Amino acid sequence: MRLKMFKNTLFPIITAIVLVLISCGNGSKNQKTEDGRPMTEDVSLKTIKVGANQMENYLKLLEGKQVGVVGNQSSVIFKNTNQQTDHTNYTHLVDSLISLNINVKKVFSPEHGFRGTADAGEKIQDGLDPKTGLPIISLYGDNKKPKPEQLKGLDILIFDIQDVGVRFYTYISTLHYVMEACAEANIPLLILDRPNPNGHYVDGPILEKAYTSFVGMHPIPIAHGMTIGEYAKMINGEKWLKDGIQCELTVIPMANYTHDMPYSLPIKPSPNLPNDQSIALYPSLCFFEGTNVSVGRGTNKQFQVFGSPDLDKNHFNFSFTPQPNEGAKTPPQQGKMCYGEDLTQVQVTSGLNLNYVIDAYTYTADKSKFFNAFFVKLAGTKKLQEQIEKGLSEKEIKATWTKGLEDFKTTRNKYTLYR
Repeated sequence: MRLKMFKNTLFPIITAIVLVLISCGNGSKNQKTEDGRPMTEDVSLKTIKVGANQMENYLKLLEGKQVGVVGNQSSVIFKNTNQQTDHTNYTHLVDSLISLNINVKKVFSPEHGFRGTADAGEKIQDGLDPKTGLPIISLYGDNKKPKPEQLKGLDILIFDIQDVGVRFYTYISTLHYVMEACAEANIPLLILDRPNPNGHYVDGPILEKAYTSFVGMHPIPIAHGMTIGEYAKMINGEKWLKDGIQCELTVIPMANYTHDMPYSLPIKPSPNLPNDQSIALYPSLCFFEGTNVSVGRGTNKQFQVFGSPDLDKNHFNFSFTPQPNEGAKTPPQQGKMCYGEDLTQVQVTSGLNLNYVIDAYTYTADKSKFFNAFFVKLAGTKKLQEQIEKGLSEKEIKATWTKGLEDFKTTRNKYTLYR
């Protein structure tokens, strides 16, 4: 009788627990983020392990060798596995390698410098790192590609920089030139991979060869949906380096990462991308850098607002006045009242938003002064400016990108390391 009572009592409890577990499992499987992206099942953001943190997979490649590092302020090793909540508990890769008796000989720095404080486009000087005494060689300005004499004596080069997954963000152009220099000097390149915060979509016009520049070197869309490691594999595989040469490449991939994961960068990748909102808006708002419209440089809302003295203040009810600050010593429209839009609270969805530029062009005082020559370089084609000037809608413009994006995705799939 006691056994029967125990069974009768326990059975409904077990059934209830099983039903709850099934319900929770189904819920997580169907759960989506605010912008409609599927949440990954058991792969938590807390468990992402960036390439730099997996020293067990690359220290052996460095031992007994003379090492160069291409890096900046984002080249860190996290001490706490929860990178999303602990943004301060880390050591710089260079400091960590030196502490482990790895023979780091020199550092190469991209746009914004080794410590990441320089303005966009500012000339970066060679010098010495005050903490380690290592020579720092700038890879921006006149010296975008490491010279043979700068690589002399190195046995291996490490590339570890946090990217944001956008064609005109120049770290992937630096990657191209570093790979090319390594290939020519027969020096292997080790890439420590990091997440792409805009890696969940692919969008934008494909760059046309005639408009190749440092803000667009390859026939890819504006948002390419790849990590630095994947992108390096594509550069090699598609033979985009000079004369089709290929770099001896090793990528240390991340653990527990997928492209659909939202990722909050623990360290801002450059002075004017201070937070998640700015990084999410950057692919859409950077078009304004090719116009007379400010994107908030010289404010504390960089790439989260846009405005100009020439925009219709009756249509745009937000205003700001750019002033010099860190990362913007002489911001566009400095000291002038700019009328525009505040996007700090806007929910950013997947894909480029062309309506910001279209709306600004529609309500500018003098359309002949709206665009400058840099717009075509950013777009990678003349067509986008022409389409906006003709009054095409965002939907009509994006329809012209379909074939190019489909072809790119087919190529991209050959090099992806993550689902």
